[in-house]
Amino acid sequence: MTVREILKMGDPRLLRIAKPVSVFNTRELQSLIADMFDTMHAAEGAGLAAPQIGIDLALVIFGVRQNPRYPDADAVPETVLINPTLTPLDAAEEDGWEGCLSVPGLRGMVPRWARIRYTGFDQYGAPIDREVDGFHARVVQHECDHLVGTLYPMRVRDFRQFGYTSVLFPDLGADD
Repeated sequence: MTVREILKMGDPRLLRIAKPVSVFNTRELQSLIADMFDTMHAAEGAGLAAPQIGIDLALVIFGVRQNPRYPDADAVPETVLINPTLTPLDAAEEDGWEGCLSVPGLRGMVPRWARIRYTGFDQYGAPIDREVDGFHARVVQHECDHLVGTLYPMRVRDFRQFGYTSVLFPDLGADD
């Protein structure tokens, strides 16, 4: 398939609201999903939203086993999530460091719901309904934010905890 260009913060296309997917299991949708996985893997990402490659569809992918950008993160199963809905399971939030393929080289401390339920559909139109916590919950919330034009720096509450990855985390070796 194809590795696509990832839009960077400042591109107005990242601020748009994604449209719901209405037709599943098409050749075009399967090709887009394959390109998204190729793009995510090439960039060593944990997830990718269609708007990040300029496609205004409510489609995110995510999944990670071992990732040099998040060496201490728990594994997250590879998932295609279309037309997602997120529901917090309680009011508890957790702060955690986040980066983004659309905001390369930077990290910030971002509050997220600690436990969520997410629902939606896979690429074939089969329903998905999961309750998750930890890194899995963080990744899903981060990717779904892209569907409503939100980038993680918009959620940073304390900009003393926002900066270049190479400065904040020199052991990671490079900017992401």
